Amino acid sequence: MTAAEFVAALDEKNQAVLRRLEPEATLEPEVSGALNVVNLLKVALKNEIEATEIAARWLVVTDDVEVKMAFARQAGDEAKHYRMIAERLGELGVDAGALNPLAQGFGPLFKYLDSLPTTVERVAAGQFTREAIAVVKNRQFIEFCERAGDQETATLYRDIIEPDERFHHQLGRSLLLRLATTPEAQGAAGRAAARTLALAEELQGAALRTAGIHHAPGC
Repeated sequence: MTAAEFVAALDEKNQAVLRRLEPEATLEPEVSGALNVVNLLKVALKNEIEATEIAARWLVVTDDVEVKMAFARQAGDEAKHYRMIAERLGELGVDAGALNPLAQGFGPLFKYLDSLPTTVERVAAGQFTREAIAVVKNRQFIEFCERAGDQETATLYRDIIEPDERFHHQLGRSLLLRLATTPEAQGAAGRAAARTLALAEELQGAALRTAGIHHAPGC
């Protein structure tokens, strides 16, 4: 199939899985214990620093200038998100500088992304798919913040963070249209996207079982 046909088909497959992560399926009464905006923002710090680092790692191992600039843009945006979330935590009474989001090491999704050997796999998994997941999770988090009465955090995500993630996803789409032109490249990209979605579902299931978390913000 052509690259355009492949990207359209991949998007359709991704959306079918993402619908299982939609707010309508997950935003039941789930708030208990320490599930609050502050603690979810602490989760967000780890997500953002991992997203920054994976984009930076990929930046230095590609010779494709267009891809290099896309990863650079993403790394900068994710670092910006980290700083803004840290500032918001400060406003909520938490010293983010005293936190170490990577104290427990990198998560399973980061480790998988870091293992991908080719540019087309990285773009398909990281920008095209992971950022689509982030849009869904951020929308859930915005709704959570609004229900909690935290309009400032909801606005931060709605006006700045989520639009950036949508842009990263569109960057991934444009790059895949150029990169996914052979059966081999399309096969590798499809497998990488599918594994990324599977990991996201597994991690959400684990979070739900252990902490009742349906809506930790994405990156």
